[in-house]
Amino acid sequence: QVQLVESGGGLVQAGGSLRLSCAASGRTFSRYAMGWFRQAPGKDREFVAAISWSGGITYSTDSAKGRFTISRDNAKNTVYLQMNSLKPEDTAVYYCAATTRGTMTWDRGYDYWGQGTQVTVSS
Repeated sequence: QVQLVESGGGLVQAGGSLRLSCAASGRTFSRYAMGWFRQAPGKDREFVAAISWSGGITYSTDSAKGRFTISRDNAKNTVYLQMNSLKPEDTAVYYCAATTRGTMTWDRGYDYWGQGTQVTVSS
């Protein structure tokens, strides 16, 4: 089992940057593929980015490509989401998640979830 704790959210102006972190407990972090999802008020949770256990494979949405970068440091049991050129429509609660099923974009394939961190982008 793994526990996930996100941090790094906050209020930023449009065009600004944030780096989200997700710290995982346990010694088996490197066995998990990791993903970032977000949920805006009144909307369904949506996929943002995912990374394989080794970091060699990454996926992201079209809206994230060129602006968001997912990475991981297995020595620190941490996955990151660097977000640049933020837009008001990026406002949401951001969640990290872990899965042993391989790198995927489908939220129901993830076994473990963090509590989320709020990102608010003002115009």
